[in-house]
This record gives sequence, structure tokens and C-alpha cells, in this order.
Amino acid sequence: MRFEKLPRFTLWRAVLVVVLAAGFYATVLRFVKGLGAVTNLSDQFPWGLWIGFDVLCGVGLAAGGFTLAATVYVFHLERFHAVLRPSILTAFLGYGLVAVALLFDLGKPYNIWHPLVMWNPHSVMFEVAWCVMLYLTVLALEFSPAVFERLHLHGPLRVVQAMTIPLVIVGVLLSTLHQSSLGSLFLIVPAKLHPYWYSPLLPVFFFISALSVGMAMVIFESNLSSRAFGRELEMPLLEVLGRAMAVVLALYGLLKFQDLASRGALAHLREPTTETILFILEMALGVFLPVPLLLFRKVREDRDGLFAVALLVITGFVLNRLNVSITGLEASSGVHYFPRWTEVAVTLSIVGVGFLLFSLAVRYLNVFEPAGRDGGEAVEPRDSRTMDATINP
Repeated sequence: MRFEKLPRFTLWRAVLVVVLAAGFYATVLRFVKGLGAVTNLSDQFPWGLWIGFDVLCGVGLAAGGFTLAATVYVFHLERFHAVLRPSILTAFLGYGLVAVALLFDLGKPYNIWHPLVMWNPHSVMFEVAWCVMLYLTVLALEFSPAVFERLHLHGPLRVVQAMTIPLVIVGVLLSTLHQSSLGSLFLIVPAKLHPYWYSPLLPVFFFISALSVGMAMVIFESNLSSRAFGRELEMPLLEVLGRAMAVVLALYGLLKFQDLASRGALAHLREPTTETILFILEMALGVFLPVPLLLFRKVREDRDGLFAVALLVITGFVLNRLNVSITGLEASSGVHYFPRWTEVAVTLSIVGVGFLLFSLAVRYLNVFEPAGRDGGEAVEPRDSRTMDATINP
């Protein structure tokens, strides 16, 4: 009798098992005993890690999907098609897991369907809810050809391919709306949010930073996928993304400091506070270090160098979103918030599930071999045993 080769039990797989087990325990505790049993949230500070990271960061980090889709189908830069489908998958998983994270944070998660029938068009949160729901649907349709190819459903595949351009246009519009609207959520707290982060331009800052981190995530995901699945890295394409990312980051930095200067907020840099330290760290990691590094061709064309810069940009972005949603509101709230280990466990387990689902999708679907492009024939999915040998040599 022939047995399938079992995956090797590596250190990272062991870490994933521990994280998922901790997340499962915290999940049971949250839905059995409520938010008070697993979080340090309060009436004075109702939004914590699950909103600051799981939602605000999750939506932004998934921005590579609409960025690459617009690049390929709207601007007709077909050479980026090689990295489009992994970016769409990353975005789809990101938005799906954002919806899962909201189920944890909502006091009554069973009411998450209310925006479908209880309309409030004057609410920014209502707009974000609808945009995220619709864009998640668009992403599912954009990624569906990979599933149809695997199942040999050529009829539905042709239908979705015929809808590609309209889907991309709708996706770009929806993503533009809610990426900026997430910043609009904080426009209602001018007296509570620290001057480093409050600005009438918050929607603009949120959108531009999402563009930059979307490109950084494509570089990050491509590099990790290349290492994990033994595939060649598309360095010429990533080098171009690095150049574009430098331009977007420079624009963000210029607008940011022009805004700070016009509001007189730069004077706060003389204050030796936690907010000052975290603001400087955010700008250093997200702008001041990446932009000069990306100006050097040797850095952009070096696999490890470009990956390190992408990691800096992602870290700076995450710090920015946490500063806006947590650090910038702590002083005015009068309380100090620090997440419980159960909050952290839920967040890490959601991230772990994302990595696991991405790995499974790569193993069983044509993620890195886009099919049916420009009306061509679908590429036959690789045999799962061949992929298993690639992942587990």
C-alpha cells in the first residue's frame, strides 16, 4: 500500500498550531462570556486591537488587489499579469478575514447583517460596511476563474472573463471609497485625536498610504511565496513597483508635513511624549527610510533589499493605523489601553488562518499560473502531487 508523504513538522508549523489553539480558546471565551472576559475595552475606550489592526490594517494591507487590477486592466500594463492573481487572492483573504474580525469586535455579532436592510446613507460607517461587502463580492468573482479552472467549469469561466473589465472598474471605485472613508471615521473626533494624526486630510492620507502599502504587500507576498513554494521571483516587475512605491511614499510624506505645518502641529515635536516617539518612529519606518533606499537601483534590484524596504513600509503603515486608532486617542480618553493576551491571540490566529488558506490555495489552484488571459485557453491546474513535492521536498 502506498501512503502519501506527510508534510514535515517544522518550527513555523508548530508556531501556527500553538497560535491557532490559543485563538480557538479565546474565541470560545469571547462568544461564551462576552467582550469583557477577553478584552481590556471599556466605555471610555471601545475600539482596540481588533479594530486598529484587524480592520484598519487588514483593509489597507489588502489594497494590492485593486492596485494591480487597475494596473493590468485599466492601464493595460500586461506584464504585471504574472503577479495579479496572487494579489487578488491576498486581497480576497484579507477582506474575508476583516469580516471575521468584525464578528469578534461587535457586541452583537448576529446583527452584522443590519446594514443590508437598515439604511443610514449619512453614516460613514454605513458606507464602509456596504463598500466592504460589495468589494468582497467583487474579489470573489475576480478570483473565481482559479476555482472554475480547477473544476473544469468552462462556461462560468467564460462568463467571468467577459465581466473582468466591469468588475475591475467597480472594484477600483469601491476600494477608493472605503479606503478613504476609513479615515473619515476619525473626522468626528477633532478634539480627541492627537494633532499628529487628526487632519481634515485624513481620508486622503488613508487612501495614499493604502496605495503604497498595497505595492509593498505585493513585493512581500511575492518574496515569501517564492521562498515557500520554490518559484522564480519576478524581480523586473517588483523593481518597477519599488520605483512607483517611492513616488507614492514621497507624495505622502510631503502632504503630511505640509498639513502638519499648516495646522501648527509641528510644534508638538518638541514635547518628549509617547505620541512624539511613536509618530517619529512611524514616519521613519514608513517614509524616511524607504524613500531614500528605493532611490538606489542596487536596493530595488536586490531581492533581500527590496523585501526589507517592503517590510519597513508595512511596519510603518501598521504603526500609523494603530497610532490613529489607539495612541492618538488614549490621552483624551483618560485611560491607558493595552490589549489582553486573548485579544492578541485572536488577532494572530486570524493572520495565521490567512497564511494557511493562502498556502492551500497555492497548493490546489492555479494561483501563480493565471489562466484564460485575453481570451486564451485556460492553463491546466498542476497536479496536487506535483505541488506537494514542491512544497514538501
